[in-house]
Amino acid sequence: MSTNRLLVIDFGSQYTQLITRRVRELGVYCQIYPFDAPERDIRAFNPRCFILSGGPESVTKQVTPRIPDCVLSMQRPILGICYGMHALVTQLGGHVTTSVKQEFGYAQVHNLQCDPLLTPLDDTLDVWMSHGDRVVEMPPDFQLSASTTTTPIAAVSHPAKGYYGIQFHPEVTHTKNGTEIFRRFLFEISNCAADWSPAHIINASIADIRAQVGKEQVLLALSGGVDSSVTAALLARAIGHQLTCVFVDNGLLRKGERQEVTRAFAHSNLNFISVDISAQLLRQLRGSSDPEVKRKIVGKSFIKAFEAHARTLDVKWLAQGTIYPDVVESAATKFGASHLIKSHHNVGGLPDHFNLKLLEPLRDLFKDEVRKIGIELGLAPELVYRHPFPGPGLAVRILGEVRAEYLTIVREADAIYMEELRAHQWYEKVSQAFAVFLPVKSVGVKGDRRSYQYVIALRAVTTTDFMTADWAPLPPELMSHIANRIINEVPQVSRVVYDISSKPPATIEWE
Repeated sequence: MSTNRLLVIDFGSQYTQLITRRVRELGVYCQIYPFDAPERDIRAFNPRCFILSGGPESVTKQVTPRIPDCVLSMQRPILGICYGMHALVTQLGGHVTTSVKQEFGYAQVHNLQCDPLLTPLDDTLDVWMSHGDRVVEMPPDFQLSASTTTTPIAAVSHPAKGYYGIQFHPEVTHTKNGTEIFRRFLFEISNCAADWSPAHIINASIADIRAQVGKEQVLLALSGGVDSSVTAALLARAIGHQLTCVFVDNGLLRKGERQEVTRAFAHSNLNFISVDISAQLLRQLRGSSDPEVKRKIVGKSFIKAFEAHARTLDVKWLAQGTIYPDVVESAATKFGASHLIKSHHNVGGLPDHFNLKLLEPLRDLFKDEVRKIGIELGLAPELVYRHPFPGPGLAVRILGEVRAEYLTIVREADAIYMEELRAHQWYEKVSQAFAVFLPVKSVGVKGDRRSYQYVIALRAVTTTDFMTADWAPLPPELMSHIANRIINEVPQVSRVVYDISSKPPATIEWE
């Protein structure tokens, strides 16, 4: 792993993952640790520099998240953003108070052109604000770098120490010079090198895999999705015939998916096994409507299937296509600094008595990084750029209880949706699209007769990192055509709706 690495100390901002993406896009490896991470972990990561995120708390309270002492004692460059700036100022002897006038949204910052972070950017900067507190007294030896009409101290700096604080959020696209601010902090202030590339990731991952596994056998949970397929290619290059790939048909797959995956992998050089557990899993899901319960039932069924094959193959390792958003969304710390969004079957879903060691070579990567190394490894673009599919499958695209009838309905609706997106060249334009089954009925008219059938919701989003996403504005004529086909060809459906929620506040999947 590169020594040119940055560590984000997370205070719970909704934008923390965006910071990581901006840094990695500039070619510098970056991870997120919660503010209460153990000192040994922070020192072991050995970052060249730190960024302190924003957060929902206020340093004016008696009990509030703090910058770990070791971050300050390591004497590395620090960039504090919003709450991160407030914490930096407070812990170094300045003062923060509640703002009389709060700032949320667009603002203009007057740049004093006096420090290497903001100089020589424009005298007036268009930025994005989101704060209820403000700095009223700087720490000793700090200088004022920027201000607004309502926030006289909007940026501070101590160039000799490499400490910088900004009230606004450079990680969001609304801040026009945000990328340039990160570039300066990384390369001109912290002297990082841009060595985080697909080739570097592959070489470092192969070395790590070989060091971990040695000569032992590995079992990969291969779903045929992007993450597990790239994991398969990476492991195949690293350990070759030590790898066995097991594809589990849990009965929750998209239409024709088992056949597609079998065609893609059964005749490759990989050791490929296909297992069908659909009947018993559907029985286990009967009566369960809570999404967390459904996820855990599906996760346990996977683990049992893999454990059974591991015993017959003398396997010591279970490999999974876990990626960084899975880890981040499954995290939770005190102060709400990183709230649990949903549990992933491949993050924290393993039983206590699990006898296999876990191998997750993509665990530190975002989806777009996974795709880049997939192409670098020689995987077909149609496989690498396939839309993501959740580990619990259609169980979380059927709201409430999972029934065989519902599975048939959502499969058919989804297949029509995908067919039309591809036919009209929209499949590649959106990052993820799918149909959701709603267990409610709506009155309609079919063939001059009253119908009372189910509702299908369609979802399509655009995103680069899957940590944030916008709903995709599909053409009205295309949406009308898709809805008509679903209602006409899936007799159990009488109404189709379109989801225009962004992430946040919604998640991409409905459950």
